[in-house]
Amino acid sequence: MKKKLVIFLLLATTAFSCKDFLALNPEYQISDQTFFKNQNDFETSLIGVYSTFRGLFSSSSLLYLAELATDNTEIQWSSPSTDEMQMDQNAVTSTNVYTQTAWNTCLYTISRSNAILSRIDGATFDQTAKDRIKGEAKFLRAYGYFYLVQLFGNVPIINQTFSSPSQVASADLALKPQADVYKLILADLAEAETLLPATLNTDRTKASRSTVKALLGKVYLTLKNYDQAAVKLKEVIDTKFYSLIPNYQTLFTNGNNNLAESLFEIEYVSGRSIGNNYSALFTPAITSMAIFPSNLQGGGRIVPTLDLIKAYEIGDARKAVSVNDSVLLIGGKKSYSRYGLKFVDFKAIDLSDGSITFTALRYADVLMMYAEVLTEQGKTTEALPYVNLIRQRAKLPDLAGLTQATLRTAIEKERRVEFLYEGQRWFDLLRTGRTKAVLNAHYASLNLSFSVQDFELLFPIPQNEVDLNPTLVKQNPGY
Repeated sequence: MKKKLVIFLLLATTAFSCKDFLALNPEYQISDQTFFKNQNDFETSLIGVYSTFRGLFSSSSLLYLAELATDNTEIQWSSPSTDEMQMDQNAVTSTNVYTQTAWNTCLYTISRSNAILSRIDGATFDQTAKDRIKGEAKFLRAYGYFYLVQLFGNVPIINQTFSSPSQVASADLALKPQADVYKLILADLAEAETLLPATLNTDRTKASRSTVKALLGKVYLTLKNYDQAAVKLKEVIDTKFYSLIPNYQTLFTNGNNNLAESLFEIEYVSGRSIGNNYSALFTPAITSMAIFPSNLQGGGRIVPTLDLIKAYEIGDARKAVSVNDSVLLIGGKKSYSRYGLKFVDFKAIDLSDGSITFTALRYADVLMMYAEVLTEQGKTTEALPYVNLIRQRAKLPDLAGLTQATLRTAIEKERRVEFLYEGQRWFDLLRTGRTKAVLNAHYASLNLSFSVQDFELLFPIPQNEVDLNPTLVKQNPGY
């Protein structure tokens, strides 16, 4: 893996503008003389880190892992790739392209964050701007580690930058225990919280203090540190900066940038090769359908299961704007076919270049996480109002009089339909210890022979990382 990380870590130390690819100097010879000197250099590099992190969603690798690998979605296309079938059937191997992409993207994000953090203290420019840039870089590094540790377990900890291949070769890049990784995540987020301004950030593509608090709350919740999670999530609520958008559909269609419900989002722009491919992934692979301009054909790769369709309660306003089971055909007839609507750009003239923003963190998640925390603390009466805020927007009746056990089940169901296609399902089931029970029951209901085993609660370390240095990188058990 050290050879692979030479690429990750040394490329991360260079500037991220196109002109730098023309330089003839070796990539590991860091140009401290011409870059990382002023605020503009660091702002430019920070854009590069955000762009790298964006790749988790642009490549859709996160949606394959967190949605297709669950009971939420399945493949409809008749000729899926082997890697797609592995995700759909929970039979992922160590050569799967989606796990490899997620691994690489997180490591790139971490490495490029390190390039900023290792140099910014030595630069001379406005301290307020310097603190903000450091805070955003630490947030992105923590976010990358958070995805890595949840998906793969033990992972390398890289908190330095390198100026030569020999420095990489002598560094300790072995996999570290999950506890150590979480310690770094919490430390990064705690510092980011103090560095970022307390005011509301109107540009939701950038981290703010409330963004950090929300992610901290999610990390603490994952670690079952309910007291700390409650503090951070309540702090976000108490800012009064955020609110639920009355119309649920507004969150997932054209023009959904910088909404009052958004804490952190991934922006896409069509026509510049920086759009998303959700319009293809989530819609039917039918040649004769007429739901896009020029009657374009979808991909049918991540479409809702029948079980998911049935999970919506009667009268749930979210259903009609999240999923459909009837597709309009050329000529005006309709055909039965399940497909997703959220984040699908129905104005797209290229289905791989959609313009709808993806919301990675939103206020509804903060409310639901806070309800989950209160439930785990035995405060079910206090938790119910936060769940009911979500249900009220969905035009559903309030829940009342639930026990801790029944409220846990209600929250699980509510999160499933509220956050469909938002990359939450796998992590929700993993956090609550429900992955095997829920997914195996789903497979059994379809008379399928495959199932989730204990070792499959973690994805395999990409095999090429193991092959490059087996003394440092041990494959996760079972693979």
